[in-house]
Amino acid sequence: MTRLTVYPDDDATTILFETQNPEAVATMLEEINVKFERWLAGCDLADDAGPDEVLAAYREDVDRLMQEGGYQSVDVVRVKPDHPDRVAMRQKFLAEHTHDDDEIRFFVEGAGAFYLRTGGRVYQVICERNDMLHVPAGITHWFDTGVEPHFCAIRIFTTPDGWVGHFTGDDIATRFPAFEPAA
Repeated sequence: MTRLTVYPDDDATTILFETQNPEAVATMLEEINVKFERWLAGCDLADDAGPDEVLAAYREDVDRLMQEGGYQSVDVVRVKPDHPDRVAMRQKFLAEHTHDDDEIRFFVEGAGAFYLRTGGRVYQVICERNDMLHVPAGITHWFDTGVEPHFCAIRIFTTPDGWVGHFTGDDIATRFPAFEPAA
């Protein structure tokens, strides 16, 4: 279930706000210029579907979004519990970072947690299939795949370089609750 939990950025034990209501998630994130929408991820993916097959399944939506926003690159991240690089990938995404351009993620399978840090707060957004999150350039964030990751996200970027992270070196991700998918 999509969920937003807001904490002070210096106290992961205090919850300032929490909701599973998609409209409330969108409204709260809009206050920090992050866009959240529910889309329809209507294609079931084969277990062995690679990036090309995922993009082909969602080509119409991806092309429309890229044209509307003037975006220049797209990729797919798909990680399952048996992925050989799952531990290294999780560690990379857990490192707090920013991007010089916008990052859009459309979750077409599974779930993961985005943590956005701005204005003295951390916004934990648990995204699942059908969730679209648009993080503008410069927002400090990290992403947790969970110990046994299962998600597939189409990522769309402003620049042709795609995903380029500028790491802050802060270990803040170790001080906040890790993502644990709903059972």
